Amino acid sequence: MSNKKTAVTFALGAIALSTQAHADFLSDSKATLGMRNFYFNNDNRDGTAAPSKTEEWAQGFMLDYKSGYTDGTVGFGVDALGLMGITLDSGKGRHVGSSMIPSESDNSAVDEWSRLGLTGKVKVSKTELRLGTLMPKLPILVSNDGRLLPQTFEGGQITSGEFKDLTFTAGRIEHATGRGSSDQTGLAATGGTRESNAFDFAGGDWKVTKDLTAQYYYANLDNYYTQQFFGLIHTLAITEGQSLKTDLRYFKTDSSGKNSSGTSGYKISGNTQGNDGEIDNRTWSAALIYTVGGHGLTAGYQSVSSGSNFTQLNQGGLANKGAGGSSVYLYTDRLIQTFTRAGERTAFGQYAYDFAAMGLPGLKASVMYLSGDDIKTTSGDTQKEWERDIALDYVIQSGSLKGVGFGWRNGKSNSEASRDQDQNRLIVSYSIPLL
Repeated sequence: MSNKKTAVTFALGAIALSTQAHADFLSDSKATLGMRNFYFNNDNRDGTAAPSKTEEWAQGFMLDYKSGYTDGTVGFGVDALGLMGITLDSGKGRHVGSSMIPSESDNSAVDEWSRLGLTGKVKVSKTELRLGTLMPKLPILVSNDGRLLPQTFEGGQITSGEFKDLTFTAGRIEHATGRGSSDQTGLAATGGTRESNAFDFAGGDWKVTKDLTAQYYYANLDNYYTQQFFGLIHTLAITEGQSLKTDLRYFKTDSSGKNSSGTSGYKISGNTQGNDGEIDNRTWSAALIYTVGGHGLTAGYQSVSSGSNFTQLNQGGLANKGAGGSSVYLYTDRLIQTFTRAGERTAFGQYAYDFAAMGLPGLKASVMYLSGDDIKTTSGDTQKEWERDIALDYVIQSGSLKGVGFGWRNGKSNSEASRDQDQNRLIVSYSIPLL
C-alpha cells in the first residue's frame, strides 16, 4: 500500500474511533480555492537547438483543504490538495521545451491535467507527523512553485517544537510529481538518469537569541549523494524601521552509493573532476540585506567549488513527462539561471521597494543583477554569464476585486555556458476562502 493510502486510511480510521472527533476536526478545518492565470514566454536568442521560443498560457485551480485535529492527547487529521490546469493557448511549435504544461504522445500540449494529494497527520503536544503529499521548504529540499501548479512530493515528515527555541525536522521522501505533470516519478540528482527511491533528511533551526538563528540539516539521496547544510541568520535592528540582516549559507555535498562507484545512469552531467560524473561540491554564500522604510538593498557573493556542479534533487533527467523543474536554497536561484556550475563565482545585488511607504499598499517592485565567472565546463574553464531580473507585483486592497493579485516577471540572461534567453511571466492570482 502506498504512503498516501496508508496515511489517509490511518487518519480516517482514527477519526471514526474518536467519540469527540468531530468538534475540533471540523470546526478548525479550512479550505481555500486558489486560482492562477499564467502566461509564460521564454525566448532563446542564440544557438541552433530547438526550441527557439516557448510561449504558453494556462489557467490553474488549487483546492487546498486542511482539517483540524481530533480531540484528545493524540490528535488526528487529514489534508487534501486538488490541482488542475487548463491550457488556454499553446500554438503549434510553441510548446516545445515547455516546463509548464504536460505533453501528449505527439509532443503537443495537453488540454487539461490534474492530480490529487492526500496527507494524513498526527499531532502530540508540539510534534506533528505528516504522511502523504508534502511540499517541503527546507534548505536541503524546496518545493518548486515557479509555474502554474506546484511541485509535490510523497513521503513522511515529522516536525517538533518540544524544546524552547529549537525546531526539529526529519523525514523520508520517496516520489515526486513535477510542476508540469500529473505523473509521479522516483527521485534523482541534477543530471542523473536513474531513479532513487529514498531521500532521507533531518535537521533543525535553533533561535540562539531573538536576533540570531543557527541552522543545520543533513540529507542523503540513496545512490547519489550526502549533503550537509550550515546556516546563520542575524538581524541587527539599527533604528525603528531600519535593519541589517546577515545571511550565511554553506553546503557540503559528497558522492554516495552508485554515484561513488561511477555506475552508469547515476553519474551526473556537467563538468566533474576527471569527467567521472561523481558529485563533489562545496558551495557557500554570504548576503547582506539592508532595509530602511520601504527600501531594501541586498548585496552578496557566492562560490561554487570546481569538483562538480552544485547538486540537489531534480528529476529532469528521468524519462518522464514534466518531471523537471526544481528549486534550490540559494539567492542565485533566479528566473532563468541558478549560477551553480562548477567553479562559478557570483556577485549579486538587488534593490526592492514596497510602495506602502508612499501610501500605495499592495504595490512592490524589485530589480536584481547577478554576474558569474570562472565557470568550468567540458569546453572551457573561464566562462562567464549574467542575468538581470525585474519583478512587479500589485494586490488590490479594496472593493469587489479585493485580493486579486497581478505579477510581472522579466528576466534576461547572457551566458557563455548556455543559450542566451529572455523570459517574461504574467500572473493573475486570486484566492477564495471556502471554510
